[in-house]
Amino acid sequence: MNRIVLAGGSGFLGRALTTHFRSRGGEVVVLTRAPKPRPDGVREIAWDARTLGDWARELDGASAVINLTGRPINCRYTPENRREILASRVDATRAVGQAIARAAQPPPVWLNASAAALYKHSDAPMDETGESAPTDELGDAFSIEVVRAWESALEEAPTPATRKVALRITLVFGHGGGAYPVFRKLARLGLGGRAGSGRQWVSWIHLADFVRAVEWLLERPELRGPVNTTAPNPVPQAELMRQLRESCGVPLGLPASEWMVRLGARLMGIEPELILKSRRVVPGKLLASGFRFEFPELRGALENLARAAHA
Repeated sequence: MNRIVLAGGSGFLGRALTTHFRSRGGEVVVLTRAPKPRPDGVREIAWDARTLGDWARELDGASAVINLTGRPINCRYTPENRREILASRVDATRAVGQAIARAAQPPPVWLNASAAALYKHSDAPMDETGESAPTDELGDAFSIEVVRAWESALEEAPTPATRKVALRITLVFGHGGGAYPVFRKLARLGLGGRAGSGRQWVSWIHLADFVRAVEWLLERPELRGPVNTTAPNPVPQAELMRQLRESCGVPLGLPASEWMVRLGARLMGIEPELILKSRRVVPGKLLASGFRFEFPELRGALENLARAAHA
């Protein structure tokens, strides 16, 4: 990988990928709305994540482009937030597709972020062929609509010389961002108990395996289309919190009934579906292709993260 272009690469996942590919001797170019000089040799290039500009030249001759752009969803789904969440994903994907289509030497592979929120609220394991349908009581129709539009923008991009992969990402556990620091803080405060029934499934992946999976997908030309980027062993929410408390040395965590979760979510400014929806997502394509997880089980992942927190 001589040059990798990371669109929206200044966030939690982008920083981890930048560090990894730089350690392998590759050049990384980050497309960001607020570029700044960096001491590590990574070039940050301005883009608005919506229209073509000088940034598009960086894709010409690149080894790969990885688009992680998207407004965070940890908010209430007001009309304005809905417009921004949808537009940030679809517009950025279309812009990357237009830049690839105009490149004299288009990158051979394009990985585009997506989300496992597409799948139906269910206790059944969902590989890439899993059912997608909204659940009225959860109010998850908007989340599913966003993922469908996001992946449609990727599929419709006229890039015949470029292999396209939609990364259906679940919770990524690592330090420096994402869900793990939030969960760890709740557990340490004694608030890491069962939410609702606690039976809803939680899908997750260790940051190290996320980075390794991205590299694996870049190097496997037979892999294309949607790919579940998740560990092979999701767990019920109550079990997740129990193991998290153990890794933090906290014996108890206050439970929250469903009405408390819904009230708390409103007070925190997020949607309750983020906590209550059951996502039992499994990495069908990754496993079938021979990918081996360093952290296939939650316990090992949490122990690793807890050791790193005390290092």
